[in-house]
Amino acid sequence: QVQLVESGGGLVQAGGSLRLSCAASGRTFINYNIGWFRQAPGKEREFVAGIAWSGGTYADSVKGRFTISRDNAKTTVYLQMTNLKPEDTAVYYCAAGSLGVVITTAYAYDYWGQGTQVTVYS
Repeated sequence: QVQLVESGGGLVQAGGSLRLSCAASGRTFINYNIGWFRQAPGKEREFVAGIAWSGGTYADSVKGRFTISRDNAKTTVYLQMTNLKPEDTAVYYCAAGSLGVVITTAYAYDYWGQGTQVTVYS
């Protein structure tokens, strides 16, 4: 079993940066893919970024602006967000799923955090 807790959200001006953290507990953290999703009011939850062992997979809307990374020793995954835009405003969630190719659909992930709010103003 894996438990996930997000942190690092807040209120930022357009063009600014934030780093989100996803802290995991459980001795099998290294065996999971980790994905970041977001959900804005009135919209469906959408994939943002995901990582298996290394590298990263990104939604077209955030490519070149967001970077996902993981520190297995700290059992933590990060989402570095730069050049933020008002349309990035949402609750951001991290999720854990089976290790392998990154999957971009929310239903494929088994464990979820409670989310952290990101608000970007212009």
